[in-house]
Amino acid sequence: MSILYNFSAGPSTLPLPVLEKASRELIDFEGCGISLIEMSHRGKIYDKIHNETINLAREILEIPENFHIIFIQGGATLQFGMIPLSFLNKGMTADYIVTGSWSKKAFNDGKAVGITNIAWDGEGCNYNKIPSQGEIQLTKNAAYVHLCSNETIGGIQWQSFPETDGVPLIIDMSSEIMSRPLPWEKIGMAYAGTQKNLAPAGMSLIIINKSLAQKARTDLPSYLRYDLHIDKNSLYNTPPTFVIWMTNLTLNWIKSIGGLSMIEKLRDEKAKLIYDIIDQSNGFYINSIEKKSRSKMNIIWRLSEEKLEKKFLEGVEQAGLDGLKGHRSVGGFRASIYNAMPVEGVKTLSDFMKKFMDKNG
Repeated sequence: MSILYNFSAGPSTLPLPVLEKASRELIDFEGCGISLIEMSHRGKIYDKIHNETINLAREILEIPENFHIIFIQGGATLQFGMIPLSFLNKGMTADYIVTGSWSKKAFNDGKAVGITNIAWDGEGCNYNKIPSQGEIQLTKNAAYVHLCSNETIGGIQWQSFPETDGVPLIIDMSSEIMSRPLPWEKIGMAYAGTQKNLAPAGMSLIIINKSLAQKARTDLPSYLRYDLHIDKNSLYNTPPTFVIWMTNLTLNWIKSIGGLSMIEKLRDEKAKLIYDIIDQSNGFYINSIEKKSRSKMNIIWRLSEEKLEKKFLEGVEQAGLDGLKGHRSVGGFRASIYNAMPVEGVKTLSDFMKKFMDKNG
């Protein structure tokens, strides 16, 4: 079997040991005679996997006990609307820091619910940087401050999070969850769709401070109520058992290779392999993102001669490198180097980039 290196932004690559274990146990889970995804979500076997997954997330991310961990279907996009519905009460304002496409989508959903303020908008600089603290204009006593920690399309990432003067900071971490330790003292809520660093698509991991959760509205349709998901341990309705199981396998894999310290080390090594080629190319490869704002998850670039881009894309595909075409809104190329992407895959890409430049530069 020939395996491609999958650089797609999502759904994206999963660890090979995870896929292998899932394939072995899909039909007969741990010798019990049926698949985990066939059995009752109320049964003892699934219940063990469900709670183990929650505990693994808490252990690996070192989540304090004053945070709830819940699973909610619908991915991060559902949270764009669920957050303002829950916390943006009448007469209050929610602040949004807009650094690219995903934070803008979150803002638009917030605006549909209530009063919103753009605390900073990167449109004027073509979303090529993360703002400094002084550039962010926060609303006093806002309901919350929302940001996207890593913009997959634009290739920029918050390396540290802003101060919010006691206002809950809510972070969309879909494309970088489980890639570094987090400053929980700064965070009111972090959420992440599973399809980048955890599992197949279909669910979000939600980590919410208990004090913030207590403020969530309860006069909403049941599935949009955080309190019900918390009270029922993410079992208010039938959960996406396959996605949770795959999340469990991925978290066990992270733990087995050395946890976040090893993930972070590998992340930096992989990002350096590509950024070094770009920076040393004398303009052949172009990355317009401010260096200190560059993403270590999604690396974007263009070629100095646009006519070469088709040739480059054909070449990487022939080399067994998949999913490198940039988002249709920005063009060029994008390498998504999530946790499961092996160093060997990134080395293969950087070697190709160097050879292509030597031949065509």
